[in-house]
Amino acid sequence: MVSGELRYKKCVQSVMGKQIAYIDEGDGDPIVLLHGNPTSSYLWRNIIPQLEGLGRIIAPDLIGQGDSDKLPVSEGAERYSFRVAYDYLDGLLTAIGADQKVTLVIHDWGSALGFYWAQQHPAAVRGIAYMEGIVCPLSWDDWPEQARGIFKGFRSNKGEDMILRRNMFIEQVLPSSVLRDLTEQEMAVYRCGFEQPDDRQPTLNWPRQIPIEGQPSDMVALVNSYGRWMASNSIAKLFINAEPGSILTGKPREFCRSWPNQTEVTVVGTHFIQEDSPIDIGRAIAKWYRAIDDNNPPV
Repeated sequence: MVSGELRYKKCVQSVMGKQIAYIDEGDGDPIVLLHGNPTSSYLWRNIIPQLEGLGRIIAPDLIGQGDSDKLPVSEGAERYSFRVAYDYLDGLLTAIGADQKVTLVIHDWGSALGFYWAQQHPAAVRGIAYMEGIVCPLSWDDWPEQARGIFKGFRSNKGEDMILRRNMFIEQVLPSSVLRDLTEQEMAVYRCGFEQPDDRQPTLNWPRQIPIEGQPSDMVALVNSYGRWMASNSIAKLFINAEPGSILTGKPREFCRSWPNQTEVTVVGTHFIQEDSPIDIGRAIAKWYRAIDDNNPPV
């Protein structure tokens, strides 16, 4: 049963002078759930109940999204870069003591942040569960055919009109990437925080950071690096495959299927699969989590 209600109270932590909001439930080793664009910790609301009792469940709102602070417009249009989002995430996990024996549950841009965090802190990672993530640089042929036109638009000089003025990532991309119809209550939560054009800057920057056709070059290098690392380490992995899926199909899917020490399950959904199959996702994570061998160190 999918619920539109977020039953969990959010905490706040100051990181580099900004307030980062996050859900923090339970005790034990941290299980960190990282959302992507244009969502928030709300995306995990129906998965968290399946994980209760396993550890300390932490679901942040990335900087500029959800209930976390916005960055000042004076810092420029590129203020929500990958590196900036990563620094706030890394700072949060350190500040709240959630940076050891970490299990990452990651999606969309949260996957890139999580893979990179794990690469930088390999001894701190217990396991990585990922879905509809960014596992390698892409070509346009790898991108979903029905989404190529709009994402090419986002990455062009039309992007400001499409996203900042017309709010198309929230109003079009999000609901069209869920198999069921999102309710008005759910859409109202996802719209919250993106009411003004300047508030929507993260939802424009993120599609422009996806490593497609060799651009942007720094993100191509970064994703290549963590992808090679994921293909060589022995950290426990859970790949939650989506059917029919969206961005993690075709060649990227075949690549990540080669990663060692990995379990795979399939659930119904396109991209925001937490909205279509939350119970199946939560149960799969819980079953895999219980089976992780703590004595199998990462390399």
